[in-house]
Amino acid sequence: MIAPSDIPAPNPTPSQPAQKLPAGACDTHAHLFGPQERYPYHPDRNYTPPDASETAYRHLLKTLGFERTVLVQPSVYGTDNSRMLDTLSGITADDELQWRGVAVVDRHVSDDELHYMHKVGVRGIRVNLVFPGGITFDDVKALADRIKALNWHIQFFVDVSKFERLAERLNNLPVPTVVDHMGHMPTSFGIDHPGFKALLSLVADGRTWVKLTGPNRISSLDHAPFTDVDPFFLSLRAAREDRCLFGTDWPHVKLPGSMPNDATLVDEFLRLVPESSSRQAILVDNPERLYQFTQNTSD
Repeated sequence: MIAPSDIPAPNPTPSQPAQKLPAGACDTHAHLFGPQERYPYHPDRNYTPPDASETAYRHLLKTLGFERTVLVQPSVYGTDNSRMLDTLSGITADDELQWRGVAVVDRHVSDDELHYMHKVGVRGIRVNLVFPGGITFDDVKALADRIKALNWHIQFFVDVSKFERLAERLNNLPVPTVVDHMGHMPTSFGIDHPGFKALLSLVADGRTWVKLTGPNRISSLDHAPFTDVDPFFLSLRAAREDRCLFGTDWPHVKLPGSMPNDATLVDEFLRLVPESSSRQAILVDNPERLYQFTQNTSD
């Protein structure tokens, strides 16, 4: 049965950013959805998205100026990574974009499945502790040793204000970790909140990376500039710039506010990172290292 979507679709006519992005810039956080008859959603989900196609996403990347991308398995598919893996396996050597992926798996995944995922471009697994449909933290330790051999990382979608012993738990893992959306904590809690301080310490220690994504998810403001996010963004950048990443978060599922034009979100990043050397680091060098991109598009 095809369920109707219950969240808005992304802006179909994105603008260009105010300034050009550096060559090799990477969008480290995006999702693809549908068609539902081919890629059915997990029955235990808390939203049903409209289709977000590869074609539409390619148009977005070209418009914004990204040359690399990382697809992230969304919660509505649970551990069925077919939508993402079909896209990655279909990428040809002469594609104008370089692609990587972050999957959701459970402890029952086979070694053959993990090696196939690595072959097509997966470089990490995601743990969603905000929305249902993914794996839980209890699965993490069972998987960490196995993915260490592949040089993967574990990405966490977590509200750091609600997750106890964050630094302790992540530091005990044998692989690098990544935290989504600047910790997904409301800005009203302030940068002195213990959860955010724990995130800062993790980033400063160097084994945890952070995605400077989704300012519109944590802001109390409905439209850019999201100035209440600035202290969070700048504190994370100051903690360790070489562990910072950027992503569009397209197609912006379950937003608390209005749907943005993606160029606006890129412009927010550029506003807070005016230096060309820092843009190069966060948009190109850091994701190249974490996701193991090659120096050319024949990857």
